[in-house]
Amino acid sequence: MKKLIISIFLLLLFTLVACSNNDDTASEDVETDDTETTEEISAGEKETEEAVDYYQTPEMDFDLGGQTIKVVAWWDMEITGEDPDSIQARENLEALKEKHNFDIEYITIDFGEYQERITASLLANEPVGDLVRVGKKYTIPSFAQQDLVWAVDEWVKNENVFNLQFTEEIFQYEGQGYAFTDAKANIVQGIFYNRTLMDELGLDPIQNYIDEDNWNWDTFAEVVASANQDTNNDGQIDTWGLANPSVLERALASNDAALTAGSEQTLDDPATVEALEFTASIFELARPTEGGDWTEPEQFFREGNTLFLTGADFLYNGLVNDMPNYDIGFVPFPIGPNADGYRTYEADIQAIAIPKSVENPEQLLYIWEKIFDVQSIYDYPGQAQLESMFANEDDIENARLVMENLNVLDHFTFNNDVYWNFEAELLEGTAISTLIESHAPAFQAAIDEVYAE
Repeated sequence: MKKLIISIFLLLLFTLVACSNNDDTASEDVETDDTETTEEISAGEKETEEAVDYYQTPEMDFDLGGQTIKVVAWWDMEITGEDPDSIQARENLEALKEKHNFDIEYITIDFGEYQERITASLLANEPVGDLVRVGKKYTIPSFAQQDLVWAVDEWVKNENVFNLQFTEEIFQYEGQGYAFTDAKANIVQGIFYNRTLMDELGLDPIQNYIDEDNWNWDTFAEVVASANQDTNNDGQIDTWGLANPSVLERALASNDAALTAGSEQTLDDPATVEALEFTASIFELARPTEGGDWTEPEQFFREGNTLFLTGADFLYNGLVNDMPNYDIGFVPFPIGPNADGYRTYEADIQAIAIPKSVENPEQLLYIWEKIFDVQSIYDYPGQAQLESMFANEDDIENARLVMENLNVLDHFTFNNDVYWNFEAELLEGTAISTLIESHAPAFQAAIDEVYAE
């Protein structure tokens, strides 16, 4: 039986080979035009496979004559990551350096002197670099008003590279955008919480509020109050719900509100009033100060007896390292009554600008685009960062909820003392109506001073 099967197999194989040879012979008789058509179709199919579904600036041919492009920030912006996206970006850069004949230098200036040095260099028409990281608070409107940096709208269109919100919305002045960024993942602002303490106090899992779409200002206040407990029955509260005395900026952002909008103060806007009232009510529940400085809330949380700490993602690793006996989670700041979802926020946002004295802004932006136009292996911006930071899948998903919706607060564009005085009186218990009436003129005067430059 085995011999019979082998014989049949060999017969079939011989038949297939013969047919193949006949097909090859017949193909030689086909006219050359058909062969060329086939090659064209194959090339077209390949081009279709490589096509992208987003705008890319058409290829440019230019020679920078050995120019060194200087990239300036308050940290080293050199591409050093070993993830696939970073590796591809470095390879892109090397190919671009060879094709367009340039080099690149990354310059770091200490943050404490950064704004002063950048401003002085631009005013003297001697910029410290070609691509300069800037803060919005001193770029819009000041740098734009004084024509110190290029408007970049016409060159910032590739959504696979640029976070278009920065150019099209955040760094706008009189209809033009004056900065750009390739950072697609927004900062993660929210609330860190102590899961271990939550269990010890017998509280419902905080994640349940998120899962049930019931995490709002009211439920947050209820949880904060429920964690203020006297666990040893000595008549003194020894566990607390919230380490931070003020949630003003987070309340504003989570309610789609602000203290200023462009060249106007907005203290009496209904959404702003709601945020002020909520901030005052939460202050009454938060852990009282013990006379510490701005780091006191973090110190309270590290003691392990306070449930919540508001903050940004860069705090997380330090908290985990300093609290090895506690399970630290993350949830968004609760949704305000005027908002339709969770928000992250920035009150000191930054991006990259090109000094007006730079003669080839279009070429520099073209190079930046081509460096970072990579086909990412990740499913969403910031995935590598979040997965390396959080071990709990709920925490990752919660961070994603806030990353997608960024609100920017501009009150630090103006005299900072105006804001700090306002917040201090709010926490001291001044009536909201009185607070607005007494501080609105100061806010508007501070705004007018900047916009009149």
